[in-house]
Amino acid sequence: MAYAASGLSRLSGDSNGNFWRYTTTDAIATVNTAGYFNDAANMLAVRDLICVHDTNVPTTNFVTVLSNTGSVVDVSDGTAVAETDGD
Repeated sequence: MAYAASGLSRLSGDSNGNFWRYTTTDAIATVNTAGYFNDAANMLAVRDLICVHDTNVPTTNFVTVLSNTGSVVDVSDGTAVAETDGD
């Protein structure tokens, strides 16, 4: 699929960066592809943190904005949150 603006919401932020939540049915391999967040280039800054929730699998990953040229956004590969239940 493709980036959907309705899935992105800013949770907090200050002069040091923003924390975002992005909900999607896309897998992290799709979301972390350079250019996926291009339509949000005017909102995302380098070092912003995005918590990506894949509602299809479901999984949660944290990605950071590595670069933003103003039109092309690239994010990190993602760090998976272990979602286990040992009881």
